[in-house]
Amino acid sequence: MKRSTLFSRAVDAPPSAGRPDDFAYLEPGEIYLDAACQSLRPQPVIDALIDYYTTYNACGGRVKYAWGQKVDARVADTRKAVLNLLGLSAKQYAVSFTLNTTYGLNLLLQQLPQGRFGRIVTSSIEHNSVFLPTITAARRLGVERLVLVRAADGALLYDAGQLERAVVVVNVASNVDGRQLTNLAQLVSDTHARGGIVILDAAQAMGHSRALLQKTDADAVCFSAHKMYGASLGVVVARHELLSSLDLGFVGGGMVQDVREEDFDLVQGDPGALLEPGLQAWGEIIALGRAIDWLGTVRPGGQAPARHLAGLSTRLFDGLAEIPGLSLLNHEPSPVISLYAPRQDSHRLAVFLSHSKVSVRSGYFCAHHYLKQQLGLPPLLRFSLGLHSTASDIDTATQALARLMKGLS
Repeated sequence: MKRSTLFSRAVDAPPSAGRPDDFAYLEPGEIYLDAACQSLRPQPVIDALIDYYTTYNACGGRVKYAWGQKVDARVADTRKAVLNLLGLSAKQYAVSFTLNTTYGLNLLLQQLPQGRFGRIVTSSIEHNSVFLPTITAARRLGVERLVLVRAADGALLYDAGQLERAVVVVNVASNVDGRQLTNLAQLVSDTHARGGIVILDAAQAMGHSRALLQKTDADAVCFSAHKMYGASLGVVVARHELLSSLDLGFVGGGMVQDVREEDFDLVQGDPGALLEPGLQAWGEIIALGRAIDWLGTVRPGGQAPARHLAGLSTRLFDGLAEIPGLSLLNHEPSPVISLYAPRQDSHRLAVFLSHSKVSVRSGYFCAHHYLKQQLGLPPLLRFSLGLHSTASDIDTATQALARLMKGLS
């Protein structure tokens, strides 16, 4: 139910109402609204990480003793869980673990083979994790780079001819306003029909907007565990064909089965290993498996996560829209809402909000081209929700910002 007035005190629910008990460690009054950067970790994920470090802290894939065997089994379970989450088959796709989304995208783009592709295609609303490596990859391959427009509903606007032998790299959900790639299936189909490939930045989608990605035919999906309630970790889910086509230049232990003075043999039968040089973050990988389990069972406020977030998104959008002096980039509710106050510095507003124990992001959110260069905007504020968020959190945050704006006017 919408509040009758912005400044009314939220008395209909205690601060923790609707918050899963797995976030009970939050200090009273702390309001974290920066889940688009990294989500808070539920207690079972924290426990899984601690359990690894304190009871079976061994290397995976290298040792034969009991601890190592347990690590190998848990890591294998996580790979299966990732594929199951996306509805993909191990016969077609492999799961690789890396540092973060940016790292995974670079591992793919900077090792694409010369001569196969005619252009790189991206969009103007991309995070720097896409925008920057598509620049350097186009330079390395000696091909043109097209920066296309996204519609208000998030669809990529393109002509079929622009996809000819193209490497299309776009986000599934924007970290600025939550817009989703609504024409994903058609984009993949059209690109494949013209000899191209599609690589997806799913960092903002995997936590709360996975529906578009179910059984995708995209060639690769890159995302970050730390945006979907896991520990800090990157994940690449890629087609076997794409992985086998890479011109590998970033290599190390874990990728090879034999090494000679001037040559080496790659591991056979394990395509995912081609993106996993060196020792992996075993505890973090295992924690991701626990996060996926948790996402399948959590019911914040007794609701399905999507319904819970939809209600909170509307409450947040309405509350922010009522505050005089703010300009919202969003035209509709979303778990990610960005705004600015033309007469106020967003960094200053974020600092003042932190004094009220409200944590929001300020700046350009690693989307400098779109926000600063294309739209010509000053630094912004971003409010982003997670499954720890409650109606009381939103009411307290919007009331604090309203008081702040009134005091500064």
